Amino acid sequence: MASRLRRALLAALVTASVVAPLVGAAGPSEVPAPAPVALGPVRVAGLEHRYAANREGIRAAEVMAARHGDRKRARALRKMRGVSRHFLSFDGRNGGRAVEVYGDLGRATHIAVLVPGSDTNLETYGRFRDGALALSRQLGRRTAVIGWLGYKTPGTVAPEVLTTGRAAGAAPRLAAFVRELNAAVPRARISLLCHSYGSVVCARAARGLNAADIVLYGSPGTGYDDARQLHTRATVWAGRGGNDWIGGVPHVRIPLLGTTIGFGTDPVSRRFGARIFDAGDVGHSDYLEPGSAALVSMGRIVEGRDA
Repeated sequence: MASRLRRALLAALVTASVVAPLVGAAGPSEVPAPAPVALGPVRVAGLEHRYAANREGIRAAEVMAARHGDRKRARALRKMRGVSRHFLSFDGRNGGRAVEVYGDLGRATHIAVLVPGSDTNLETYGRFRDGALALSRQLGRRTAVIGWLGYKTPGTVAPEVLTTGRAAGAAPRLAAFVRELNAAVPRARISLLCHSYGSVVCARAARGLNAADIVLYGSPGTGYDDARQLHTRATVWAGRGGNDWIGGVPHVRIPLLGTTIGFGTDPVSRRFGARIFDAGDVGHSDYLEPGSAALVSMGRIVEGRDA
């Protein structure tokens, strides 16, 4: 009985710590959208055609959203289909998926793949893009940044944000995407930058991944006890800002009703065994703010320098 009470209390603590700071955040509305454009694997030779095809796919989704009466979604899509935007893939259904390139992917010698956390969708895409642009401007001309919104992220007030369920579904897609990049730009050095719940996705995708770095920032944990359990040749980095509320989340894993709540060992702890980078005093949503210590550190990691 005491054990059950202890588990229930810990579960309540995890829930309160994750949810309370962002109560009121709304999930994406289920707006109808057409099926995505059928495209093969990413190839440098066909990038311009790919960008143009996805621009038309976004236009079609915008028209459907407008007919549905969702003006907010339609406005977001109108911005996304600008002629200067470069999408490797787009799917407007079920909250939305989008993979966007910042920089010249074909000439890149270094590639940073940003993997977002909870409540990132087509309605909130602007803030994800802002971070990708800030990182792109921090880096040199031969570096490309890719914003990989390749999965339906959990809401910060949804039970899924406390389990690895969404990450388990997203990880194979992320691994497949990295393999496409390896084939398309074989000489490029690839780094995964994984924010918050996105760090759970990256940890699940890490085994056998051909990447130089896996960077966990603002992470609640990965679902693993230590970095060795990721079974990756990549250097595993971790950083947390001094004003990030995620530092107060209990680092536990609790079996509960057929699932497991929480993500275990703190990635910035000595026990986890990641290399620690300086994230300064940023808050949970501010790691990619221009001029921040975290942005500078992660830029150095992507460029293959010591952070």
